[in-house]
Amino acid sequence: MFVTQDIVMRFFFSKKKIINKNFSIPINSSIILAPTHRSRWDGLVLTMAMGRRVTRKDCRFMVTKSEMRGVQGWFLRRLGCFSINQLSPSLTALRYAIDLIEKGEQLVVFPEGKINKYGKKLILKEGLYRLARLATKKSDSIIIIPIGIAYSKVPPKFRSDFCLSLGQPIQMKDHLNLSIEEFNKFLNVKMIKEEEIALKNVGR
Repeated sequence: MFVTQDIVMRFFFSKKKIINKNFSIPINSSIILAPTHRSRWDGLVLTMAMGRRVTRKDCRFMVTKSEMRGVQGWFLRRLGCFSINQLSPSLTALRYAIDLIEKGEQLVVFPEGKINKYGKKLILKEGLYRLARLATKKSDSIIIIPIGIAYSKVPPKFRSDFCLSLGQPIQMKDHLNLSIEEFNKFLNVKMIKEEEIALKNVGR
């Protein structure tokens, strides 16, 4: 935390803005963060906005198996990441993710499934909705928070700016009647709305 937040983030970025709209963590709720994914910096930005120092909860990131290789994988594991095979997720990985949700941890799932550098329109992956539905069998107080992240430069460069905007929490229990396609369309609108706010604040 000291190295990444107090040294790296402090000196790499010039301006750092987090728009929370008087957001507060709902009491006794299990949280899934659903951010846009524009850069490898997103994890550190999310930790600054919603990590232990702010919420008293660590961010636990679900990432693709390919991202957990080599030096990058060593670093990601220490940031609280764990891998899942998008094409064929194992029961072990799913149980681990559901356990994190049940325990009230902050699980981070990038619904776009990969870095979408220029914000092109993508069909969201099905994993978040499937995972949240499974988790409702363990807890009926699951909330999903749509998040938009934007940088003043693409890709982010030394002394550039970033902005993160938090959307209103989505109560999962209120959307169980939706199909995956309907829910993903609904969630995507919320994420893009927050990203547009973030883009405006970094001058894009």
